[in-house]
Formats: sequence, structure tokens, C-alpha cells
Amino acid sequence: MTPSDEIQQGCAVVTGAGSGLGQALSVELARRGMQVAGFGRREDALAETAAQIGDAFLPIKADVSDFTALRNGFDQVRMHFGPVTILINNAAVYPRRDLLEESPEAFMQVMAINLGGMVAATQYALTDMTRAGVGRIVNVSSFADIAPIPASAAYSVSKGAGRIWSRAMLADLHDRFPDIVISTWMPGMLATDMGIPDGLAPEAAAKWGAALSLWHDRAINGATFEMDREVPEPRGLKRKIKDAILLRRAPVPRKIPG
Repeated sequence: MTPSDEIQQGCAVVTGAGSGLGQALSVELARRGMQVAGFGRREDALAETAAQIGDAFLPIKADVSDFTALRNGFDQVRMHFGPVTILINNAAVYPRRDLLEESPEAFMQVMAINLGGMVAATQYALTDMTRAGVGRIVNVSSFADIAPIPASAAYSVSKGAGRIWSRAMLADLHDRFPDIVISTWMPGMLATDMGIPDGLAPEAAAKWGAALSLWHDRAINGATFEMDREVPEPRGLKRKIKDAILLRRAPVPRKIPG
């Protein structure tokens, strides 16, 4: 069995699965044949996701910032579906608060959800992935840390830290577990509660996110994707000259397969 086959024989975990992009990702993964466990804070929202999928979906009521509840949720997933082979860290909150109205407690609660939940879910998923030596992790991010907009300090900092988390994971895991493939994905501006009214439909973005999570290739370990295309790594002058001499062209960004 190839690593790609092993990925599809396991189950996928999607955090923030009760609405928006998380719900759309869960539906799309199930449509592509995966068993999906969806984590969320609201039972009614998770029930809406379950109604669209059926028995291939396991709703888990848990706040990702509650690490005990999250750990217990992963135990439920293993008992119901078996080992976790795909993790999409999607759960996030985006409170719009001016920095002068922000409190340290509220700021750190955003960090606990957007970053702490990502870290904890990854640790619990790695229990299965390191045992098998195979896994797929997609961390949902944004460019908020590069160009923060007003009243978004906590969200921007947490998303920037999430991108660093992807790189830190790669540094620790890549040599020992090259078949645990890690990617960062920025879905673009979406028409969700956290997005903009005229943004992209989450169902459209979910096709890229689901395809990316099922794309198991060592060559994309550590790659960042925006919407359906890879974001090239910054290249210095020496690298550009080397590419021009050896490749006679700039590297071509990869596209997420359909």
C-alpha cells in the first residue's frame, strides 16, 4: 500500500466544522470518499454539517482551546473511525476590536483558539501519524500577518504565529517522518462570517482545500498555497542567477490537482 493509499484508508479531522469553510471542507472530503470527524463548539451547527454528509461524519463538540476536551475528542475519533491520517487545522475566531479596546485576556483567548488549538490538534493527530509514519496536515492561514488591517491585532498575530508553527513542525519532523506532509493553505477572501459579503463561496474554496489535503507528495512538504496555487518561496539574487543558469527559467508554482 502506498502512502497515498494509507492516507485515504484512515479518517480526516476538520476543526471548526460547524459552519463556513470547515463545514464545506467536511462535505467535500466526504464526497471524495473520506470518513470525517468534525470538531466545533455548537452542537446545532455540527448537526447541520452531519445532515449534509450522513454516517461518514462524526460530530465532536469541543472548543479547540479546551485541550482536555480536544484530546477526548480525538480518542472518540479513534474509537469510531480508527487512526487519523488527515488533519485540517481550520478553527479560528476573528473578533474586530481596536487595539485600545483590547484586553490582554481577550487577546490571549484568540491566541488560545487560533494558535493553541492548532498546536494541540496537531499533537493529538501526530499520535497516529508518527506511529504509522504517514499523515497529511494542512494549516489554514492568511496574509493577515503580512498586512494587518485595523482592529485585527489578535487575529493577525495568531495567524502569523500559525505560519511559523508550520515551519517549526517541518524542522522537527521532516527528517524523521518525510511521509508526514505539511502544508499551509490560504483559501482567499471568503463569503463567510469572518470574510466579506462578496467573497468566494466556501464551497468553491473547499474543493481546493480537500484536494490539497489528499495530495500526499513529499515534494510539497513545507509548501504554502494560496487558493489553488503554490506561493513561491522568496529567492535571493544568487538563487535567481542559479535558476537562470541551470533551469533557464524561474521555478513554476505548482497548482493543486483537481
